[in-house]
Amino acid sequence: MAVTEEQIVTAAIHHLNTRPTASMADLAEVAGVSRATLHRHFSSRDDLLVALGSRALACWEEAQDSVGITAAAAESDPDRLRGTLSDLLTALVDVADEHGFALTDHAMSVNPDLLRRADELEDREIALFAAAQRAGVLRAGLPVRWISNAWYGLLVGARESLRRGDVARRDMPALLVETFFRGAG
Repeated sequence: MAVTEEQIVTAAIHHLNTRPTASMADLAEVAGVSRATLHRHFSSRDDLLVALGSRALACWEEAQDSVGITAAAAESDPDRLRGTLSDLLTALVDVADEHGFALTDHAMSVNPDLLRRADELEDREIALFAAAQRAGVLRAGLPVRWISNAWYGLLVGARESLRRGDVARRDMPALLVETFFRGAG
């Protein structure tokens, strides 16, 4: 059975999260294809990384859209804001590998298009954090960028805990929500 480009991208993201310097030969092996097949889909490692970055950003954006982040950021209802933050953390657990890749891979910071898209997605979350601060859901005295950085740190930690098997996937959303709100709430 032929391996799809989607399967190659999924395998590559999972592998690069643990071995960021993996070669194209390594990535072809984990995807279950020959190097020639991998190169037919992606002419270079940089092309592959851009595709992985685009996928990671699409997953991140889909998670945001699924919880209605833009509408929630325009709200002042504390319950709605807290619920949206909790729902977003849960949605991001579902795409932990992709989201973690978007936050940590070097390709994301050197490709101008990927960097611009990542900044736009971060800005959407910062607007949500600021609304939550105004509504008293998150501590007003914390710099909003600090909240954003702490949020991302927790999510990268979640990805690593899931990868290592330290925390069961079913337990991760509650653990993240509790940790986030106890620290920033």
